[in-house]
Amino acid sequence: MTTTSDTVGDVLRDWRRRRRLSQMALAGEADISTRHLSFVESGRAAPSREMLMRLAEPLALPLRERNRLLLAGGYAPLYPERGLDAPDLAAAREAVEAILAAHDPYPALAVDRHWTLVAANRAVNGLLADVAPHLLEPPVNVLRLSLSSEGLAPSIVNLAEWRQHLLERLRHDAASSGDGRLIELHDELRAIPVASSKRPPQRNATGIAVPLVLRRGDTTLSFLSTTTVFGTATDVTLAELTLEAFLPADPATREALAGGR
Repeated sequence: MTTTSDTVGDVLRDWRRRRRLSQMALAGEADISTRHLSFVESGRAAPSREMLMRLAEPLALPLRERNRLLLAGGYAPLYPERGLDAPDLAAAREAVEAILAAHDPYPALAVDRHWTLVAANRAVNGLLADVAPHLLEPPVNVLRLSLSSEGLAPSIVNLAEWRQHLLERLRHDAASSGDGRLIELHDELRAIPVASSKRPPQRNATGIAVPLVLRRGDTTLSFLSTTTVFGTATDVTLAELTLEAFLPADPATREALAGGR
């Protein structure tokens, strides 16, 4: 996690460990000598802004962590972080709204780096009728909403399978971003008891991906999830925004949603 006492060496060693890179491997990727990198990490050499950005590339640092590295080196952050409602992000905000609206009648939503709900289309709201009101009070955490016994969990037919998928993805997000809050969220969600079920394990209906199978009244809805990100973002907020869209995994789900049921 970011602190004001970070040094360049702290940040580099942290991310080398996460990426499982030795000094020699990172130096080779950055096209510098291992001796120079050792001096940078120990504080015996003051790296330039350009050198820090060269080291950030093979480490695949997220934009937030690139700013952290620059601050540790005494430089101003390179990547701005603005709210999604900022005028400069108007085009991106309109793109998000257009994608969510176009996906209706299928559910689609946008979340930030901590899985906090940013926006959702009407189809998402239609799936939340039985969710406890306190889980829908902002800020809404989508993963907590999904796995809570007062949230969607009782409606998820393949809860154990879906829970495992979400926790694995959360672990990956935490490792990729270095965000301690994601690790805390993972531990919190992992601790939620999962009710035992007499229902026998079901064969993956699609055979290609883990579906989200929801029971809604007498109707069973099966979805495949897709993820969209802004791949060329240079703003931290935009780089950390994710659009989650759910597509029908079978004809019955497509017909049920198209018919407004």
